[in-house]
This record gives sequence, C-alpha cells and structure tokens, in this order.
Amino acid sequence: MAGVRLVLASASPRRLELLSRVGILPDLVDPADLDETVRPRERPQPYVERLAAEKATMVAARNPGAVVLAADTCVAVGARILGKAENEAEASAMLALLSGRRHRVLTAVTVIDAAGRARHRTDRTVVAVKRLTAAEMTAYLCSGEWRGKAGAYAIQGRFEAYVRFLAGSFSGVMGLPLHLALPMLQAAGVRPGDG
Repeated sequence: MAGVRLVLASASPRRLELLSRVGILPDLVDPADLDETVRPRERPQPYVERLAAEKATMVAARNPGAVVLAADTCVAVGARILGKAENEAEASAMLALLSGRRHRVLTAVTVIDAAGRARHRTDRTVVAVKRLTAAEMTAYLCSGEWRGKAGAYAIQGRFEAYVRFLAGSFSGVMGLPLHLALPMLQAAGVRPGDG
C-alpha cells in the first residue's frame, strides 16, 4: 500500500537489519527515550510488554498518521530480568548466571496503525547455554560484543558458538521476532518493498 509511512521506534541496528531482511525499510527511525527501570515485583513478560507499548505510544504521538513499530527484549532467568549490562563486571555476572543453564528471551512487539489502533504480541524463546569456561568468558568480555545487549550477549555474533539449544525464534532473540512483526505490519498496511 503506497503512502503508508513506517516509523521504527528503536535505535537498535539489529531491528533495522531484521526488517531489511524481509524487504521493509522504515521511513524514519525515531527511538523512544524511556525510563526502562523494572517496577517492584514486575515479572519479565509484563515488563517487556509495558515497554514496547509505551515506546510505540510515545513515538506515535510524535508521528501522527504513521504506522509505528516498537519492540522490547529481555533475558529472563526465572523471574529475574537481565537487562543491558552497565559495565564489564555486570556482564561477567550475567554470563556466569547464564552459563550451563536455560533461560528465556522475551520480545514484545507493538504496532500502532495509521488510525491509532494498537496490536501487541510477545515472543518467548528458550535458549540453553553450554557451561562456559573462564577462558571463553574472558574472551567474550574482551570482544565487547556484550555492550548494549540484553543479558550481555548477542546470539547473532560470537556468542552463538555457546548456544547448545534454542526453542523458538532466532530473530526474536536478536530483538524482533519476524514471524510476529511481519503479519502485524501487513495488517497495518505495510508491505515488503514499501520502504
């Protein structure tokens, strides 16, 4: 549908890359600047769903008449939410927690169409990490790849070598589950090749 303007409410280069893989190029990248602090007793799924919805709403208010796509991803170990590590010590603690066990990656997606109607979906993927040796952890930390990543890792990079099992969406772990986002965008009038 020509004329539908798509705004990506995210500064994530990975989300932009994933959209381009399916032939969608946003007309504008307009990241929402939100406080992403976890609320007291907030569980992982409601947390990512709240952030995705708030980001989409904020950006839609700045871009009336556009289709807005927002997403938020977190790594969850039980009820514990692992956000983006602030420093190498935090990243090291997160990697130690993930080593040798399974965790969930939750990515919530919100699409607000040109008429202001919102659609919400959430992807849940289980990821199992092999037991990491001290040398592997040190090498990964030295790579710097953990910076700006939920749970201190990027599955599409070096860390993929440490993943022994994945049940769910690889693109969801990267930050945008395409199997959910694409139909949501199509329902809002965005088609591959529109960008």
